[in-house]
Amino acid sequence: MHIGLGLPVDDPDVLLDWARRADAGPFRTLALLDRLVWHNPEPLVTLGVLAGATTRIRLQTEVLLAPLRSTALLGAQAATLDRLSGGRFTLGLGLGGRADDLAAAGIPARGLGARLDGQIDRLRAQFGGPVGDEGPAGARIGPEPATPGGPEILFGAFHEKALARIARAGDGLICAAAPSWAGGLIGTLRRQWAEAGREGRPRIVGQLNVALGADAPAARESLGAYYAFTGTPERMVAGLVTEAPALRSGIRAFEDLGADEVVLYCWSTDPDQVERLAETVGGAH
Repeated sequence: MHIGLGLPVDDPDVLLDWARRADAGPFRTLALLDRLVWHNPEPLVTLGVLAGATTRIRLQTEVLLAPLRSTALLGAQAATLDRLSGGRFTLGLGLGGRADDLAAAGIPARGLGARLDGQIDRLRAQFGGPVGDEGPAGARIGPEPATPGGPEILFGAFHEKALARIARAGDGLICAAAPSWAGGLIGTLRRQWAEAGREGRPRIVGQLNVALGADAPAARESLGAYYAFTGTPERMVAGLVTEAPALRSGIRAFEDLGADEVVLYCWSTDPDQVERLAETVGGAH
């Protein structure tokens, strides 16, 4: 099973250092969260910069809030990032739904699911070639991706309807649920995937929130502030993994569920976390 690294969102200035260290380590993927009304760096711009600073590691949005964005522009940006990174990009998408994000983007809260469904169909068509209804005949929007058919598309999902979207049009699940809850989501998706007549199995990417060592108090504060909008941020803070044995246990739990990868989201900005986490996970990548 692969191990990815989720980048901290509180200090964009350290992310080049994080990326270069991670590229030299055992990690398969660099991932970045998305939120509009916050001080986090914009994911596609940031991953574009990090693509030029790395050579091996994959780049992933986890998850990009697609309904906040123009579909045509999103497709051009994703294809560009995939092309310039040599096919190292995975497009992780989700609905979002925070009222402040939606207000800032001028997007109504109703109909987000239908909007995302339409965006996925359009993105697939756009990645595949000319879409035929804009510009001159035969023109495409954005460059041809390096990955045939466009970058892998994963979805963050917690409910059966969202899992059905993956079975219909996605390549896999980004599972932010704790392993104790994740098993039910993964089982439901695999059933829906088979019922939809899809070949193979959906890709499963788990998540763990982490901060090892003395950085844990500041990481708890950061995590709590980020999830304050939920009204119960203490639930997220309680799940922060701060010790190596608990981290290894969480990774094993996802491995037992058949996950393909686990992304370790770090809530400390200290780049030395990269080496601490690498030492803990060993040579897996």
